[in-house]
Amino acid sequence: MIASPFRGFPLLGGTALLSLAASLAGQALLKPQLKRLTPRMSQTELWQAYRWSIDPQQRRDASLLLVSKTKGSTLRHQRLLAGQGWGNSPLAAVALKLQAQTAERLGEKSKANHLWQSLLKRFPNTTTAADAYYSLGRHNPELRQQLLQQHPAHPAALASAIELDTSNSRHQRAIHLTRWGVFWPGAAEVLRSACSAPARNGHSNQERQELALGLAQLGDGRTALSCLQEQPPDPAAALAIGQTLLRGNKEEQLQGESLLLKLAQDDPKAAESLEAVSLLSEPLHPKATLLKSLPPALADRSPSVAAARVRLENGIQADEVFQRWPDSPASWQLQWDLSRDALLKEQWNKAQSILESIPSQKLPEPLAARQQFWIGFTASKQGRNREATQIWEKLLRSHPNGYYTWRAQARLGRADLPALQGQPVSIANPELPSWTPLGSGEKLVDELWRLGLAMEAWETWRTLRVEVDRAQHDPNTRMVEGRLRMAVGDNWTGLSQLWRTSLRLVGEDCHTRQLLHHSQHPYRFWPEIKKASHRSDVRAELLLAIAKQESRFSPGVESPVGAIGLMQLMPETAAELSDSPLNKQVLSTPETNIELGARYLAMLLKQWQGNPWLAVGSYNAGPAAVADWLTPELAADPELWVERIPYPETRLYTKKVLGNLWSYLGLSSKKLCETEM
Repeated sequence: MIASPFRGFPLLGGTALLSLAASLAGQALLKPQLKRLTPRMSQTELWQAYRWSIDPQQRRDASLLLVSKTKGSTLRHQRLLAGQGWGNSPLAAVALKLQAQTAERLGEKSKANHLWQSLLKRFPNTTTAADAYYSLGRHNPELRQQLLQQHPAHPAALASAIELDTSNSRHQRAIHLTRWGVFWPGAAEVLRSACSAPARNGHSNQERQELALGLAQLGDGRTALSCLQEQPPDPAAALAIGQTLLRGNKEEQLQGESLLLKLAQDDPKAAESLEAVSLLSEPLHPKATLLKSLPPALADRSPSVAAARVRLENGIQADEVFQRWPDSPASWQLQWDLSRDALLKEQWNKAQSILESIPSQKLPEPLAARQQFWIGFTASKQGRNREATQIWEKLLRSHPNGYYTWRAQARLGRADLPALQGQPVSIANPELPSWTPLGSGEKLVDELWRLGLAMEAWETWRTLRVEVDRAQHDPNTRMVEGRLRMAVGDNWTGLSQLWRTSLRLVGEDCHTRQLLHHSQHPYRFWPEIKKASHRSDVRAELLLAIAKQESRFSPGVESPVGAIGLMQLMPETAAELSDSPLNKQVLSTPETNIELGARYLAMLLKQWQGNPWLAVGSYNAGPAAVADWLTPELAADPELWVERIPYPETRLYTKKVLGNLWSYLGLSSKKLCETEM
């Protein structure tokens, strides 16, 4: 039989189809086994994935991670990003954005415009498109207006609202910033300008309420009131303005009290009214006349009012407050105020009873650590040393390194601070914590974080969550935002958010607690700190601890009294340390500021023979003030000595800095979650 010449074609075709099917099946089986790329991976591992991975999505992930790990290498970024804008994934839009930005940095304007247009055409509804609207809108105001409408909370939209400076748009820009980004740099000037417009030419009454609210949130209560142009504030504006005025001078405080009291009396069922009575009840010595003027039904619902009444009655019926509101910050503060008073009077049994009135599991971690240390302290003072030892040992096992774990270690005779001067100073790089997932609840935000694209993650988070500042009562939300802000360099807000989280987050698991602790102790400006440490012979960890407390690692901060920079130096002190006057710009540079701060610390340590309590207290209050506080109690019971410091600011400052120091000294050694297992 003669074989047909066409017989082989079906066989060849079938073989090819079978091979293709086998290949696809193999890829499908392999994909679940592909390693998930994260910033923990080395450059070598990422390059291997970028070049050889069978999965194009993994190759793109590797490309984006390599870009995030090689800052400043523009040409390299261009090569890495080439061809990564494929598909319909939001990451394709991010890749196009990064390509466009890279082209702009290289001066390739035509190519950049083409990429921005492609991004806008293919992904008009993604948060990433906001950058395209912004860039293309430089010469097209219409696109800027579309940006404000479609992505109102995106940083690009807020920047546009600041820049679109025309008389016709002034009040619209102000309202936009009030609703979507009142804390954006430059927003305050826009709001003040809009408020100065006559009522007949500008905003409606409702818009003026919003502007007043925004200015109050920015801390300008007087302008907020004038912005209302004699119309009464609505509850939200009244609460914000009243809260701001309480932080002002005596006249403003009285005005704030009057505003908050009127809010509570006029609308007792409003949520703002409950917050208003809390503000009126906050002082350590509340005003009885104010409390008596509150609507009874409203006052009865407020743990803050109940705590204030206990203070006025010298602690009577405190147990009722603790039992009714064990989860309230007002109860936590009352418990500490009363127990501290008993401790300073050496009423050990009374102090212990008050400290035990709220279970530690009902308290946030820092407050639980404080509670447990002092319960152990009172037990020790009453001769129950074995009980004290057990309490302090449990404290060490259960809490991250901080002020109270340091004091527990010292009381147990196991460890104390090393010499802070006069010893060889290690200038090795610190062991930084490895990357951890963000857990924001937003899939794209978490993906961007995983790929090391912190700025893109922050911009997307802010846009998707509209205005995160409105959700600050949620500790988990605040923690996510704090970590994102730290990642993009906003140390001032980020550290504030993380600290507030630590004071409100109750019952978190061990890993969350440890992550929160690590996040609050970054190694910012480490090269400058190492250099200053080596020159001044002051431990680098102490410089970190001071800078964190003084400025939250924010070089541009200036205090109300004129202290400048990372180490918050007064210009007069800086001039003495440098032997010549320095202008504000030079003094605020990190290297100069840290160098002079280290010199000052070295002088204080020498003056006080290396005593950390006195040196740190002197950095805040001055050595002359600290000299007046010297008593034998400093050697016997330094914890009580600190609590007797007459300046509340210095008292808290000393504990915070020494707690920071102990944390930095042990940050890479203590594995809290392992000790609990």
